[in-house]
Amino acid sequence: MSERWLYAWGLASVAFGGASLVVPLYVVDLGGGPFVLGILAAVAALVGVPGALWFGRAADRTGRRRGLVLAALAGATLAVAAVPLTDRIAAVIAANAVVWFAFAAATPVLTLLAVADAPEAAWSERIADLNRYQGIGWALGLLLGTAWTVGGAAVASPAAATRTLFAPLAVAAGLSCVAAARTLPADPPGDLTEGTAALPSGSRVRRAIRRADRFAVRGATLPGALARTDFRGLDPRRLAARFTPALAAYFLAALLFLSGFSAFFAPLPAFLTEIGFGSGGTFALYLVNSVAAAVAFGTAGRLAAERNVVRLQVGGLVARAVMLPTVALVGAALGASALGFVAVGVAFAAVGLTWAVIAVTAGVLVTRLAPPAIRGEALGAYAALGALAGGIGSVLGGWLAAVGYRLAFGVAGALVIAGAAVALAVGRRVDGGGSGAVR
Repeated sequence: MSERWLYAWGLASVAFGGASLVVPLYVVDLGGGPFVLGILAAVAALVGVPGALWFGRAADRTGRRRGLVLAALAGATLAVAAVPLTDRIAAVIAANAVVWFAFAAATPVLTLLAVADAPEAAWSERIADLNRYQGIGWALGLLLGTAWTVGGAAVASPAAATRTLFAPLAVAAGLSCVAAARTLPADPPGDLTEGTAALPSGSRVRRAIRRADRFAVRGATLPGALARTDFRGLDPRRLAARFTPALAAYFLAALLFLSGFSAFFAPLPAFLTEIGFGSGGTFALYLVNSVAAAVAFGTAGRLAAERNVVRLQVGGLVARAVMLPTVALVGAALGASALGFVAVGVAFAAVGLTWAVIAVTAGVLVTRLAPPAIRGEALGAYAALGALAGGIGSVLGGWLAAVGYRLAFGVAGALVIAGAAVALAVGRRVDGGGSGAVR
């Protein structure tokens, strides 16, 4: 895979990473409260599934992978550039939906491009490279946002610094279009009305995704973002017919704790702004969260291989459940003082560390609990469930935060605890049956 091709996607990820936070902060500047932020996050989460489905299947039917990726990147570029041109919150929500539709749409097609010209033994490594470049770009987008808003606030108003940040993000997205147009491999020859044999099968790609290092940094700060998977050929009826009670119960656990994550993150920019952190401080805290998650993925993977996976996940969930309301308590008590920034920053780092543990162990658990015939599809269903939970949790968190942030973050923590309890019950039931499936 061309290194330049990876740089193109990394550059696009800079724009996506920055947009993941600057859009909510811009909505706050326009007067949007926590409930509006919940709607913003919910819409962004829910558009991901149809985006990935439609583009993945279009790539399968037509073979025009290159054109689909360029269309997604161009749409994201235009949407990012359009956001600061309007003061209407509804228009901002719509433009943000286009951004995250494009992100979700490009992801499965890029995965196909990564593996198309490689032997199957190299697929996992290529997908891992794609994930790492995406994660690094995401973190760089947050770093750009931190530097831009802190520096901009020193020479102009904080609102102006936030609004002008869309310019470099749009430039990054536009440059990624140019770079992608120059470096993406050409579409293979074939009958575009019947598909092309050069497209790898969905089942084999999903196996490679399972084996790849996930490096899911975006999920640390955008819980509703669709996980990398291959949705081609997924059949919900086939999945439902083959679900085991243990897998169904674990999906309930995931729905609970993923909803809790979104209930916390959706109104969070409004809370941090209200207690005085501003755009620069908020970007810095999100960057701490992402970096902490990134550095912990390797350790989390090793622990998952050596220890009881259920207990490891439950420990991560309980720790995160404690830290979510802690952010509200510490932030409200100390405010945007130097001590307050350090204390909240430590809490954000802890939240990021727990994400690495939860993300790694969730993939392992779904894989081990699913019957072999549907393991790939089960991971796709888990990804779709994450988007659904993102929508539910975001609306719930925004609505509760309009009453009180402590209430919202407390309920978020309670949802995570409930999910942890169900996951622990699943582990005990499976292990009690003597299968050892989740060890």
